[in-house]
Amino acid sequence: MPVASLRGSLLNIKRIMALALVSVLSASCLAQQHPGAADFAAKAETEHGLNPAEVEALLQDARFKQSIVDAISRPAESKPWYDYRPIFITDKRIDGGVAFWRENRALIEQASEQFGVDPQIIVAIIGVETLYGRITGSYRVLDALTTLSFYYPDTGNDRSGFFSRELMHFLLLGKEEGLPLRDVTGSYAGAMGLGQFMPSSYREYAVDLDGDGRRDLWSSLPDVIGSVANYLHRHGWQPGEAVTVPAEIGNAANREQISRRNFKPEKTVADLAAAGITPLEPFAPETQAAVVRLEEKDGDAFWMTFQNFYVITRYNRSPLYAMAVFELSEAIRAGIEE
Repeated sequence: MPVASLRGSLLNIKRIMALALVSVLSASCLAQQHPGAADFAAKAETEHGLNPAEVEALLQDARFKQSIVDAISRPAESKPWYDYRPIFITDKRIDGGVAFWRENRALIEQASEQFGVDPQIIVAIIGVETLYGRITGSYRVLDALTTLSFYYPDTGNDRSGFFSRELMHFLLLGKEEGLPLRDVTGSYAGAMGLGQFMPSSYREYAVDLDGDGRRDLWSSLPDVIGSVANYLHRHGWQPGEAVTVPAEIGNAANREQISRRNFKPEKTVADLAAAGITPLEPFAPETQAAVVRLEEKDGDAFWMTFQNFYVITRYNRSPLYAMAVFELSEAIRAGIEE
């Protein structure tokens, strides 16, 4: 081999080795690279009595995932409704929901009665979240929460702070439930189980419905179904009440004033009627309501929403998510009633 070629080959080998070393370091040594990890471990000790050395060792096993940063920057909820809806309102999800309900009818009815939540909503949420347990996420939750705690893009809204708090909840959850923290998998955001609970929600709202002493959101369907129902119950679900109905906007000027984000029912049906916004079904004038605007291909659609719609948005803050859950729930219920 000519000397020049040999030198070139050696340089290429060195470059490859250097890139490999950088990759290994970025993949396995977050705690050593990011000074916030030591502070986090100290906080875990002072606020929760966790062993800081064990916390740092755990974080050192966390791997930075660029794919997590990329995914969090383009959530499905950023799509227009006409692109979002076909993701979830499919024959596969509807038929799967009907089958899931029939196979677990006793459990679903038990949770529905115990927590006061309509059964079709419980089923639809599990369907939207994980296709009834088929897709629960392949990221290590440790990687997801560590990446987002220390490497979330600075957008000025303290999202890294949110994920740092979730990481702390994850450590505490491991202690409380005996979870193998290095092995638990979930979504790119760190949500877990068939209901995709974030660690704080897992700790606060998950229930042990099968009575085995553990709250298992992966393999215990009683715990999964009960936990989803309890979450909705604790956020104010009103059993048997409406979620949303189409609305007619009488005054064209009002169309531009309706937000796509303000879905808390803070006005009455009478207030909205006075502003030219009426539901296409009759409701008591004093009913609390809001109006949601959804982007269709041929123009905006308007829906009057109520307390139960707002409760679904406590599970996921997007009105698109709540509408998908509602539509799927209605299709599943129709399938059950056939």
